[in-house]
Amino acid sequence: MSNTKYTREEALTFHLEPTPGKWEVNATVPMTTQRDLSLAYSPGVAVPCEDIAAQPETAYDYTNKGNLVAVISNGTAVLGLGNLGALGSKPVMEGKAVLFKRFADVNSIDIELDTEDPDEFCKAVRLMGPTFGGINLEDIKAPECFIIEQRLKEEMDIPVFHDDQHGTAVICAAGLINALHLSGKKIEDVKIVLNGAGAAGIACIELLKSMGAKHQHCIVCDTKGVIYQGRTEGMNQWKSGHAVKTEMRSLEDAMVGADVFLGVSAKGAVTPEMVASMADDPVIFAMANPDPEITPEEAQAVRADAIVATGRSDYPNQVNNVLGFPYLFRGALDIHARAINDEMKIACARALAELAREDVPDEVAMAYGKNLTFGRDYIIPTPFDPRLIHRIPPAVAKAGMDTGVARRPIIDMEAYEASLRSRMDPTASILRGINARARAAQARMIFAEGDDPRVLRAAVMYQRSGFGKALVVGRESDVREKLTASGLEDAARELEVVNAANTLHLDQYKSFLFNRLQRQGFDHTDIHRLAARDRHVFGALMLAHGHGDGLITGATRKSAHVLKLINHVFDADAEHGACGITAVLHNGRIVLIADTLVHEWPNDEDLADIAERGADVARLLGLEPRVAFLSFSTFGYPVSERATKMAAAPKVLDARGVDFEYEGEMTVDVALNTTAQASYPFSRLTGPANVLVVPARHSASISVKLMQEMAGATVIGPILAGVDKSIQICSGVSTANDILNMAVLAACKVK
Repeated sequence: MSNTKYTREEALTFHLEPTPGKWEVNATVPMTTQRDLSLAYSPGVAVPCEDIAAQPETAYDYTNKGNLVAVISNGTAVLGLGNLGALGSKPVMEGKAVLFKRFADVNSIDIELDTEDPDEFCKAVRLMGPTFGGINLEDIKAPECFIIEQRLKEEMDIPVFHDDQHGTAVICAAGLINALHLSGKKIEDVKIVLNGAGAAGIACIELLKSMGAKHQHCIVCDTKGVIYQGRTEGMNQWKSGHAVKTEMRSLEDAMVGADVFLGVSAKGAVTPEMVASMADDPVIFAMANPDPEITPEEAQAVRADAIVATGRSDYPNQVNNVLGFPYLFRGALDIHARAINDEMKIACARALAELAREDVPDEVAMAYGKNLTFGRDYIIPTPFDPRLIHRIPPAVAKAGMDTGVARRPIIDMEAYEASLRSRMDPTASILRGINARARAAQARMIFAEGDDPRVLRAAVMYQRSGFGKALVVGRESDVREKLTASGLEDAARELEVVNAANTLHLDQYKSFLFNRLQRQGFDHTDIHRLAARDRHVFGALMLAHGHGDGLITGATRKSAHVLKLINHVFDADAEHGACGITAVLHNGRIVLIADTLVHEWPNDEDLADIAERGADVARLLGLEPRVAFLSFSTFGYPVSERATKMAAAPKVLDARGVDFEYEGEMTVDVALNTTAQASYPFSRLTGPANVLVVPARHSASISVKLMQEMAGATVIGPILAGVDKSIQICSGVSTANDILNMAVLAACKVK
């Protein structure tokens, strides 16, 4: 469970905007000309159709089958909400589909079947089988989920995987491998107690038995107590398979001397007394959601030697299914597997366990705001570990090949791992790191334009997301009215509204401003008007006097005008080394473009300054800077007076001895395209540039807005760099999310 707060209205808005739902379809082939259409559909499409009819395995070559998973539910057990029906489950299934894409680049479609009849359900799924490379079953109640999965596995020749069962089991197994490693115990020797004999619980105990746990050492409990041989009440065939010969009848009895407790039951099911009765170095996986059977604090209060995991993200050792299902399917799809078997699940668990024992990359530590090292509080990798995508699928694929379920084995495993590294969008980890640093900073963020609903929504999201305190400049009545109109009436009590009428510092602000501007034609009346009536200036004065840590402004006025007002309070001009850096994110790439705000026509020295500021911002975003000075010419051709300064700027950096890559002058394609770069082997850039320094402010602005409007790029900025305080100027077309992104950057002290 996250500490992030949200309202009903915010959750609904998230699913409503910018378009209803959470995913859409995009073509992967050209669809522009008549010839394109003729190849994509009739008559050209007949050729692959005939080939597939003759050789069905070629469907993996000519269609998206090999990277397409169906997420299928009937809505009979939706999260902890119960039976919501097929349509009620759709938001969850859409969410599952986008998780497949986000974490493993697996395309996924959600399908909701309006039936509770296992026969009808199985028939529908089986008939859709030719479309997909795999089936992920979700939120189907027990015991029907067991029947459905088993039948579909027998009837279909593609992987069928019920994540509610096996996803939890795999992550649980991974954590248990490491917990037993730390406690010096072996799985075949330990006594395991499971509380909760539903789908997830049964799958957990079955997988652990496949890994070596002894049947007689595994005690399964449900709401009626211990499942023992001869019990008749509340039994079914799946429970009966795990009945043991024992005199124990209650969970309390079973916990005495237990080495491992696995809970997929209910809050409070385990008492401190039960934990105290366990064996030395007890392992407690309290996985009930949203509240565990016993909290880590409660367990460790009576047993300091306990290793505890939960299903919650606000405790160490989260058992999170997203560590498993995306990578299991990635590996299975890449070998065109007929099934996901126990050996593949065990391989996944062991690979996860091994990963947790290795050194944790810096970007993971940065994203989580702390150093993670293998031990009692870190036995399971974090969901955002970038190594997961290239470490887990190869282990799964190899197990599939070794057990004979692969239609197309992978020949070159090293090349496969390299291809997996390149699949994922690097911008996601960058943005995640920014968010983590902002959350750690807990900055007091000044939102200068409290009269704008977008700004108010961003302020609410900033505070409710746990980034820090939002300070809104505006009139209390206006803020309350606009929040109410946006469905955020309750937020009016949360936000601190600041203005000239309620501040205790107005005289101090006016004195400071008069001392700065008195020789620029401003008298006391002018100063009062600026300090008391202009929200941009008032917000800047708050920041200058330490009454906030960062400033967000510009959403309601042109950036040039806002920058002029900020310069009344700060030295945010070209003369003092300020510049604007705009981040452009598109198709998994991020580039910084500069200067988009301050320098109208920079000379070679200015350009070198801009490059250094750009490199600073790149590093704060987690990028290793590679700077390109852009022009319409490349390394002196064609010759032009306009390109001269772009060729001179790298020489300025040569003299300064900077510690980042830079090169120029060059065209955009040479800066960004590795094929074009290959024509210039003498270039100092070792890869595509990520900081683009352009000749003038107008060309920077044109480039950014063209990418935003024509290509749909995500634009963050301009980031005001080279100023002592953290100030970010939004654009007039910024959405609430854009403004929030700027606030997060400001909180990271990107300046």
